[in-house]
Amino acid sequence: MTIRFLNTKDKDFEKNFSALVAVDSSVDPEITKRAEAIVEDVHKRGDEAVLEYTNRFDRMNAKCMEEFRITQEQLKNALETLPEDQKHALTVAAERIRSFHEHELGQSWSITEKDGTKLGIRYTALDSVGLYVPGGKAAYPSSVLMNAMPAHVAGVKNIVMVVPTPGGTPNQLVLAAACLAGVSTCFTIGGAQAVAALAYGTKTIPAVDKIVGPGNAYVAAAKRYVFGTVGIDMIAGPSEILVICDGKTNPDWIAMDLFSQAEHDELAQAILLTPDAEFAEAVKTSIEKQLPDMPRKDIIAASLKNRGAIIVTE
Repeated sequence: MTIRFLNTKDKDFEKNFSALVAVDSSVDPEITKRAEAIVEDVHKRGDEAVLEYTNRFDRMNAKCMEEFRITQEQLKNALETLPEDQKHALTVAAERIRSFHEHELGQSWSITEKDGTKLGIRYTALDSVGLYVPGGKAAYPSSVLMNAMPAHVAGVKNIVMVVPTPGGTPNQLVLAAACLAGVSTCFTIGGAQAVAALAYGTKTIPAVDKIVGPGNAYVAAAKRYVFGTVGIDMIAGPSEILVICDGKTNPDWIAMDLFSQAEHDELAQAILLTPDAEFAEAVKTSIEKQLPDMPRKDIIAASLKNRGAIIVTE
């Protein structure tokens, strides 16, 4: 595995840096066309279309939509049966996220003018949100906590989670996180069909007011298409992280920070900026030392080689 080394004093730094961070923002017309066709089919045929696409894309053989439903009992059981270290880590993360977002809650206020006119701002929660959790290449309990917990804190009554489970096996950490974050309903579906179901509603899946959460290109295209019918958070692109370090941190920690986003997919970008050339070498050494033990080492290696960099800012 190789990762770029750049130095701001290099003659061709500006050229190389511009090439490194250049992002192709074009939308693949073929993916858009297929995703929109799926969305329209779900809008037209509802559960029947969702069942058909989920069986096809996720290698499943469900006979009815209820087979995709995860009950509250299953969510609770997933949390209770986790190894203690994982359970503790999830619980601590959930509490920290909850605590942060509690400070975001707006306070309603009003004033009455001399003529009796009342003016003010009232903060109210949405009735329902749909949470898309990636589940194709990897499982992300962090996505559950970071998207569901703010909704829970805000007072959203109905939080509907969808998560693809290729092969039909749900990830226990994801289900446990859903339990901690107050998810109301959960379905093991994904892709454009899941976005469509949340946007328009089906006999089994309720329509929501807003859809949040990252996904692949088909999910992004579907979210773009249904925006207006339903609110969305954003059109998420490849993951990226920029670490700025003075060289006084454990290089192993910095390497792991870079891994945390590089593991998402081969197009993710992880960059380190540091003024300390010696520290930059130490991080590179740490990357090479730790990478072989990473569960997603192939994806991390490809990501760091394709779009990663260590930049010395002398």
